[in-house]
Amino acid sequence: MKSILIAAAVGLVVSILFTPYLIRVFSRQGFGQEIREEGPQNHKSKRGTPTMGGVAILVAMWAGYIAVHVDNRFSDPRGPEPTASGLLVLFLTTALGLVGFLDDFIKIRKQRNLGLNKTAKLVGQFVATIAFAILVLRFPNRDGLTPASVNLSFVRDITIVSFGVVGFVVFCYLLVSAWSNAVNFTDGLDGLAGGTSAMVLASYVFISYWQFHYDCSQLATAGCYQVRDPLDLAVVAAAAMAGCVGFLWWNAAPAKIFMGDTGSLALGGLIAGLSMSTRTELLLVIIGGLFVVESLSVVLQIAMFRATRRRLFRMAPFHHHFELAGWAETTVIIRFWLLGGICCMFGLGLFYSDWLGAVGG
Repeated sequence: MKSILIAAAVGLVVSILFTPYLIRVFSRQGFGQEIREEGPQNHKSKRGTPTMGGVAILVAMWAGYIAVHVDNRFSDPRGPEPTASGLLVLFLTTALGLVGFLDDFIKIRKQRNLGLNKTAKLVGQFVATIAFAILVLRFPNRDGLTPASVNLSFVRDITIVSFGVVGFVVFCYLLVSAWSNAVNFTDGLDGLAGGTSAMVLASYVFISYWQFHYDCSQLATAGCYQVRDPLDLAVVAAAAMAGCVGFLWWNAAPAKIFMGDTGSLALGGLIAGLSMSTRTELLLVIIGGLFVVESLSVVLQIAMFRATRRRLFRMAPFHHHFELAGWAETTVIIRFWLLGGICCMFGLGLFYSDWLGAVGG
């Protein structure tokens, strides 16, 4: 628990203090956000707001993680060191953040709302994800557990559904692409993606720590979990969660900075990586339900328009539909946060009920 608290405290402080520095630097450089012409008219006033603020979340996440292991080194030289699971999830998050950074930078330099073209963005996501997928099936610990497994999972591995190595690589690519784009779709209102991500990551702090507390390698009892490095994953999730909360201080409406694709692609990759490492891939569909709904709204809008030349919503993603219906932006944000929180609580309830069922509770 000490490690989780240190990661969260350092991540929060770094994010709160580093974000205003980024605001000043990016403002001087003219790194302002371009706004969709067809979007809600009240968004036009946001043009020029500094973007690429996801850099602050990434720096805070790394700072919190490093601080924990520096503390472990000095307070207990025999304490746990950085693990394969934690480092690989951090690698995936950072790599996707770099793809998003390039996308944001091109938008700014060319002063348009389109950065990397679809092919370039997909190639960047492909390279990062395939490297992660290959490496995450390596590095077995003394019990033979690797950071992820080739089985599909809900709260635990579903052993009867196995992808095989090649199938897992394909599945991993689809999963990471889906979640990184889902968070990207949600990042359309001040603080919406940041606040929702913080709740999802808080859920994973609980899940990872619970798995550590009932780790089969330490206590082989009913309901224990076969997960490699759950405590280190909890540290990663705590640092990133605190980074989102600290960033939200400056990103809440009216936002002084946007996370941009730098933050949204990174956070999507992070929660996808955590779901694979904690064996909760299908459970994430419930915990991250708001992201799922936002993505579905885009898919349904496109499908409906292509089939009938009519639109299902006033505008997709879904949150813009309510803005155009007359809801205030802050009203949409708060109500969507509430929906996101309900999804997280319901997902955690399913996680806990599975454990109760396993122990006969």
